[in-house]
Amino acid sequence: MVLLLTLSTVSGQTLAPIRKLPLKEPLETSKNMPPAPPRKIETSPRIISQFGVFTSYQTNVDASGNNILGDAANEPAIAVDPTDGNKMMIGWRQFDSINSDFRQGGWGYTTDAGVTWTFPGVLNPGVFRSDPVTKSDEAGNFLYLSLRGDDFCDDIWRSTDGGQTFVEQSPDGAGHGGDKQWFTIDTTGGTGHGFLYQFWTEFFACDFGAFNRSLDSGVTWQSPISPSNFTDTGALEVDINGNLFVGGGGSPFRCLRSSNAQNPQVTPSFDQNVTVDLGGDLIQGGINGIGLCGQTFVAVDRTGTNNNVYMLASVIPFGAGNGTDVMFARSTDGGQTFSPPHRINDDPINHNKWHFFSHLTDVLMWCGMTRETPPTTFNRSCSIPGAPMAAQPGPLISR
Repeated sequence: MVLLLTLSTVSGQTLAPIRKLPLKEPLETSKNMPPAPPRKIETSPRIISQFGVFTSYQTNVDASGNNILGDAANEPAIAVDPTDGNKMMIGWRQFDSINSDFRQGGWGYTTDAGVTWTFPGVLNPGVFRSDPVTKSDEAGNFLYLSLRGDDFCDDIWRSTDGGQTFVEQSPDGAGHGGDKQWFTIDTTGGTGHGFLYQFWTEFFACDFGAFNRSLDSGVTWQSPISPSNFTDTGALEVDINGNLFVGGGGSPFRCLRSSNAQNPQVTPSFDQNVTVDLGGDLIQGGINGIGLCGQTFVAVDRTGTNNNVYMLASVIPFGAGNGTDVMFARSTDGGQTFSPPHRINDDPINHNKWHFFSHLTDVLMWCGMTRETPPTTFNRSCSIPGAPMAAQPGPLISR
C-alpha cells in the first residue's frame, strides 16, 4: 500500500517570497542563538487529540508524561520495529526554550503502540544537531541519522534496546553527508544486506560529493561520490532485488538507479538516470517562510509488482505563481519510464491553496491548510499494491 501525508492552507497573511530550487545557500545554520540559559521547568497535561477514528498523543513529554512548558520540538521522523509494532521511536529537533533557536537531537520511544512515550533526552547534550532521519532494520534495531550544525557532517546513532539508548557508531563527522541528508537500509537477503546508503544536496556537503555507503551499519563510511547529473533534495529506497533508487531534483526531477551499490567490491555507480515529470517545481518560501514546501520522495513496491517505482513531491504547478499541489508519478518497468503526473489532492484547483510537506512511504501523506473549517488538516491517501494511482484521500488530524 502507498500512503501520502500533506498539510493544506489558504492564508490571508503576507507570505514569504517564492524561490524555485536549487538554492545556493544553506537552509540550516548554527550561527544563530546560543543555548538558552537554565530555567525552572513547568509542566501541563500532555496533549491527546481525537479526530474521527484517529487519536494523536504528544511524544515530547517529561518523565511523568506531562507537557514541558516553554520548549519546542519539530521535524519529527518516526521508525517502527517490524518485529513488534508496539515499539516505535521518533527523532526530532529539540529546542529547550522557545526563546532560542539552538536545537539538539531529541528522541522519544514507546512500547505500547504510541499511547505513552518516554523522552530520554538528546543525543549530544549541548551540541547543535538538526535534520533527524530515523529507520529500523529488519531485526528491530533503530538507527538515527543526525546533522551536526557547525559543519553539516552527519553521524549515525544506533539503538538495540527499542530506542531507550542510542550509541554513536563512528567519530563525529565520519559519515560525511550534508544538508539535507537522507538514508536508507538494505533489508533484503542479498549481498547488500545491512548496507546503509546516504544522499544529500551536494552544494551543502560537509566536504564533497552527494552520496556514500556504509557496509557496517555506520561504523565506517566510504568516500562520497557525485551521482551523474545534478540531483538533489531527494530520498532513497532499495527494491527486493537490492537495487538502489534515488529520487531527487526539482527542475527536472530525476530517478536514479544503482544495480551495483549492493556489491561491496566496487564503487557504486548509477546505471539508470531518468527524468520524471511531476507537473511543477520544488520551492522555498510561501506558506513555509524560509523553509522548503516539500522534498522529493521515492518508494518501491515489494508486494509482488516489484518493478513498480513511485515518486512524489509537493510542487508549485507549471505556470502558477502561488500554491502547491501533491504530485505523483509511477513506473511499472523498474524506473525506466514514468507515467504522466497525477494530482493527489483532489479538491478543486486553487493556486492560493497550499498542500505541502507531502511524504511517500508505504502510505502517502500530506499536510493541508485552507480558509475552510477546519483551517488546518493533515491528510492521507492510499493505494492498493500495483494500482495506477493513489486514492481514498481524507483527513487524519485537524487543527
